[in-house]
Amino acid sequence: MQENMTPASAHPAPLILVVCGPTGIGKTRTAIDLARRFKGEIVGADSMQIYRQMDIGTAKPTTDEQACVRHHMIDIVDPDTPYDAARYAREAGRAVGALHQGGLVPVVAGGTGLYIKALLYGLFDSRPPDPEYRRHLEQAADAHGTVHLHTRLAARDPAAAADIHVNDRFRIIRALETLQATGRPISVLQQEHRFARPRFTSFKIGLTMPRQALYERIDRRVDQMVAEGLLEEVRGLLARGYHAGLKSMQSIGYRHMVDFLQNGVAWEETLRLLKRDTRRYAKRQFTWFRADPDIVWTTPDDADALATAIETFLATGLATAPTQRGPDGNL
Repeated sequence: MQENMTPASAHPAPLILVVCGPTGIGKTRTAIDLARRFKGEIVGADSMQIYRQMDIGTAKPTTDEQACVRHHMIDIVDPDTPYDAARYAREAGRAVGALHQGGLVPVVAGGTGLYIKALLYGLFDSRPPDPEYRRHLEQAADAHGTVHLHTRLAARDPAAAADIHVNDRFRIIRALETLQATGRPISVLQQEHRFARPRFTSFKIGLTMPRQALYERIDRRVDQMVAEGLLEEVRGLLARGYHAGLKSMQSIGYRHMVDFLQNGVAWEETLRLLKRDTRRYAKRQFTWFRADPDIVWTTPDDADALATAIETFLATGLATAPTQRGPDGNL
């Protein structure tokens, strides 16, 4: 693939490449290849890789991978630091702007669809939450659990509840306080915001493969994480005071290890649930990204076929592509 000779800074708005898709499909490798070929650096778009000390369970780029191409937006906060899509949009936006000013191509890579959407479009305007009401919700979560709050949310905003996991305390509280502050469901506000003008011009590449092949890959990846010391990583986090109720510790992999260590779940069952829940997460990611008609789908091994289209995009700002694969790996 010929290296593009027209720097991104030649255009009035930053041009970015986006590499997205489900967990375990090979986004890191593809993003590194693109960054090396097109004189770029990687801006992570993963809601878990932002946390320090959480490396194995988040499949964070290795030391060698980070040495190969510079990565931004990983290892930026501690596991007990509140972090949301709005903050990501601000900080990742600054990283994109700096790369643009330096004549480098930002390659945004990750599987957190909300982060990518927030970066490209920003988030809808909302009134500041009421601190007293937030404390009330926090106390209710402490006393009755997140399932209790999720049930309340489902009664008032079923669309949001369907999209938010029952253990995602932060997003449940955010949805409830948005209702209280604005009188409108957060799902409606998010839907309206879909028509906002993009902050950046993007070429979106979605990685796909047949579902069964991906699921087998996910199962092998879980086994590899365990072999690399996922259990020890979680045990160390708990020993350092990062309790099981934290948003970061409620994520896939970490909550499963906590259930083994603290809640008496058998090891074989822990691994079965971890693999099952990771496969389900990948399916939800496919559903999210499938809704974006601008994504050009390809398999990880066929990404080279988009070289000409990427070169055209970086030279003109026009995203065109050949006949593309669907998000299930089929034409």
